[in-house]
Amino acid sequence: MAAGKGEIAADGDSDTLIEIVNQSSSSNLEILDLARYVSFVRDPAAGAIATFEGTTRDTFEGRRVIELRYEAYVPMAARRLSEACAAARSRWPLRRLAVAHRLGVVPVGDASVFIAASAVHRADAMDACRFIIDEIKASVPIWKKEVYADGEIWKENREFFERRPAMAAEQDKAPRCCGCGSKERVGIR
Repeated sequence: MAAGKGEIAADGDSDTLIEIVNQSSSSNLEILDLARYVSFVRDPAAGAIATFEGTTRDTFEGRRVIELRYEAYVPMAARRLSEACAAARSRWPLRRLAVAHRLGVVPVGDASVFIAASAVHRADAMDACRFIIDEIKASVPIWKKEVYADGEIWKENREFFERRPAMAAEQDKAPRCCGCGSKERVGIR
């Protein structure tokens, strides 16, 4: 199933590219090749290519962000990404899909996730991109740590808890790290 550097053809589907890009060391940052993913989804029968690029922003709730750090359980993450692409294909008549996610350190301004979809009509491609990013945040085992100038915190995805009402209720009862009411909690690994 795997081919090359983290590249996976979803369920043998040559019209879907899934890539999990892991840096080999902190001095050797791997970036997502956005042009390659757009080129992959280009199709003469497609009237539209839609993309989503998730980037590291420089501030969050007034705190200066230095970088994001991603970790994943790669075999399960690849399987869940493949399932998300298959689900998108079952909902919209898509021509081609490319989904890529970085692991490791992602500096401010860099892309951590990229989705490209082509379809005959733009609405289908755009809806598929939104669906896939929501699926990634809700069900793919990729974890994000935000590193600030004054500390760091593991982030919990709102989308994950929205899909699991019982867990969301427990999350709301959980004590907060500083009493501010934030949905963020510090996890110790």
